[in-house]
Amino acid sequence: MKTVLIVDDAAFMRLSIRKMLEKNGYEVVGEAENGLVAVEKYMELKPDIVTMDITMKDMNGLEALKAIMERDKNANIIMVSAMGQEAMVKDAVLSGAKGFIVKPFKEETLIKALEKF
Repeated sequence: MKTVLIVDDAAFMRLSIRKMLEKNGYEVVGEAENGLVAVEKYMELKPDIVTMDITMKDMNGLEALKAIMERDKNANIIMVSAMGQEAMVKDAVLSGAKGFIVKPFKEETLIKALEKF
């Protein structure tokens, strides 16, 4: 069973993603509300996959992505963010993100993105 860390500043979005993942056989090992907590939890939990929001307080998703990739070049991070952030998508992929999902998204879209890992 693949383990996942969910990173999003919106509690309802974390819950929504958790439900989708657990229904499809993934184990959610942790949640983080910002990038700072995400980096700490990544190092502590070593999940197989991270779903990472971009726009968050304290440390955004791009900063957290770069921080995690510095510590673990093999991290599987999928960015999850709202439309209209094409420049950020490019930056995320160049920084090591393995995929990008645009909010709002369907359950099938999320699962398909995670099935690669």
